[in-house]
Amino acid sequence: MNQQTNDEVRAKVREEYGKVARTGTGGCCSTATGCCGPSAGDSRALGYSEEELAAAPDGANLGLGCGNPQAIAALREGETVLDLGAGGGFDCFLAARQVGAKGRVIGVDMTPDMVTRARGNAERIAASNVEFRLGEIEHLPVSDASVDVILSNCVINLSPDKGAVFREAFRVLKPGGRLAISDVVATADLPAAIAADAAALTGCVAGAASVDEVQRLLLAAGFEQPRIQIKEDSRAFIRDWFPDTGAEAYVASAVIEAVKPKAAGACCGPTCCVPEAAP
Repeated sequence: MNQQTNDEVRAKVREEYGKVARTGTGGCCSTATGCCGPSAGDSRALGYSEEELAAAPDGANLGLGCGNPQAIAALREGETVLDLGAGGGFDCFLAARQVGAKGRVIGVDMTPDMVTRARGNAERIAASNVEFRLGEIEHLPVSDASVDVILSNCVINLSPDKGAVFREAFRVLKPGGRLAISDVVATADLPAAIAADAAALTGCVAGAASVDEVQRLLLAAGFEQPRIQIKEDSRAFIRDWFPDTGAEAYVASAVIEAVKPKAAGACCGPTCCVPEAAP
């Protein structure tokens, strides 16, 4: 995509998710596809427990995910966590419970209305170890080598420059830091009608990269040990997102993990033996 097209894609995504932030309801609607996006009630099917759903503040879970990334992240007390495309802050608040008062969670989102909503949610529960920043995930407002773990939930597929997202993720992670991502990936070439539909883009389908492409981009960014696991059962809720289109035959949710190599002699983690940059 050229830069103009990239900006047009971001504008469409920002407009759609701005509406979600203002109304507090997820999903999309298209006369071409008749799609209906995810809802907050789908979260149990995505792997969230009743305890997790009850722990997040009202208005944080907008039903925009396709998995539970913090469940695979093995978060530890004292870690610094970054959420790419934080939305209303749902995964951030759950991560904050795991890293504790000595830890820190940063949520980045490019939609001003989402950041406003997330900050309001944080204020209501006095979440002192969570903050939200306005920014594009291709140009993160985060310092080099300052983050232990990066989460993301059904967001990177929306980016028109996924290579830049992974390069930025690599930049801000500490040596030995890790990615724990839930996202939609393409398992077959999308039909032209779905690929060209704006609602299929903002609904996390049309922008999905293939498994091979995601792995290639991770390796090109410098990551090691990329692991991409397709969740075949996700096709059921994708069918519900876009009924009567057959989209579930072409895309599925996946767990995506990778590690930034440790530098020679490096010491990283919640208790580090060398000074670190502030996130």
